[in-house]
Amino acid sequence: MVEAKFLGLDFSCALGSLVNGEIPEKDCLLPLISKVLGYCIVLASTTVKLPQILKIISHRSVRGLSVVAFELEVIGYTIALAYCLHKGLPFSAYGELFFLLIQAIILVAVIYYFSQPVGTKTWIRALVYCAVAPTLLAGQIDPMLFEALYASQHAIFFFARVPQIVENFKNGSTGELSFLTSLMNFGGSLVRVFTSLQEKAPMSVVLGSAIGVATNGAILSQIIIYWNAQPKKDKKTD
Repeated sequence: MVEAKFLGLDFSCALGSLVNGEIPEKDCLLPLISKVLGYCIVLASTTVKLPQILKIISHRSVRGLSVVAFELEVIGYTIALAYCLHKGLPFSAYGELFFLLIQAIILVAVIYYFSQPVGTKTWIRALVYCAVAPTLLAGQIDPMLFEALYASQHAIFFFARVPQIVENFKNGSTGELSFLTSLMNFGGSLVRVFTSLQEKAPMSVVLGSAIGVATNGAILSQIIIYWNAQPKKDKKTD
């Protein structure tokens, strides 16, 4: 058999079949595809929110954006990343969470900047996060609470999308939402469903990815539907 390993990926089975002039078997090819797609998700995650950040800065506007939606994203990524760090998982298994969290924090900061004046409640939420996040990322909380927080992340990500979906529907416009970022969010969720099923991940993980497909797909559909629509009102984000 041809020995071919790279970045933890074993190409031996697939290359062996190709060398013999055969098409690789499904049981050989699908796991390899799953691993490659997993690395692609991590790579793509380094820039997934950049189009959204640049669009806000370029237009100097947060029209149509829900602050709560993006704040909940930060909380969800923080919990997921903290859990993976606590469990000692390899970086390839959670790498995208690290990059997504950093970009999500920058994105919220940019939204705050262009939402002046920022209300007192917003500053309180930000300060509470800054106080709690280091403890959470260090894993210095009760293990049972950690498990409960991780189990709640799917609900957090679901409710992170709902306010934005509702905002889009009310305005008849997607405002400053980035098509490219939304497309990558949808694509990433779709790929994670495949990789989770292929890696025989717990159904809760598969369910979380499926929820991501549904909610990100809804936002992407709204962007397409409202592409040339004029907003009903220019509503400033709280």
